[in-house]
Amino acid sequence: MTTPPPGFEPPPIRVLLPDGEQEVVGRLHARRQLSAGWLYLVSIPVYRTTEQGSIEPAEYRMWLRPQDHLLPAEGAAYDSVPTEPLPPPSSVEQVLGPRRPSGWVLQKPGGRRGPAQAVVHAVDCEEAPRGVPVLTWKQALDAAERPGVRLCVLCAASELDPVLKGFDEGFGERTGRADDPHDWGA
Repeated sequence: MTTPPPGFEPPPIRVLLPDGEQEVVGRLHARRQLSAGWLYLVSIPVYRTTEQGSIEPAEYRMWLRPQDHLLPAEGAAYDSVPTEPLPPPSSVEQVLGPRRPSGWVLQKPGGRRGPAQAVVHAVDCEEAPRGVPVLTWKQALDAAERPGVRLCVLCAASELDPVLKGFDEGFGERTGRADDPHDWGA
């Protein structure tokens, strides 16, 4: 986390209390960005009982999600609050995972060990034939729409089927089957 500048005074921030109706003015000490969003380190003034039984002012600090619990205080400036942004990934692979090779291949039907019908595979599928021309995404879709061609259930079906059938096909449609969860009655 970045250190506060010399003389940093945490600015005021409005803290919504758990009942959702009350708020107190606290102080914003730091901000930290996580992959799931931002957290703000805030403090609110409270009282505590000492070991001697007297009451004294204290400060309670906690990390809160700003979208759920915090509102800016009127006139407060937050640009000097120490901020720890999410570190940038060192590579695209760290964000998306390893890239698989692009392209598709068509396995022709027939032969002793071949399929009964043509099959579209991703180029890196363990079932894909080797040494055949690599197809573009569009060519793979065109091939998959021909009679006698199916998508490999190991690789191509999960990626190309939604494009061929429409991303939301079947959602909310009624099939007339008694066990259909979408058949809510009309």
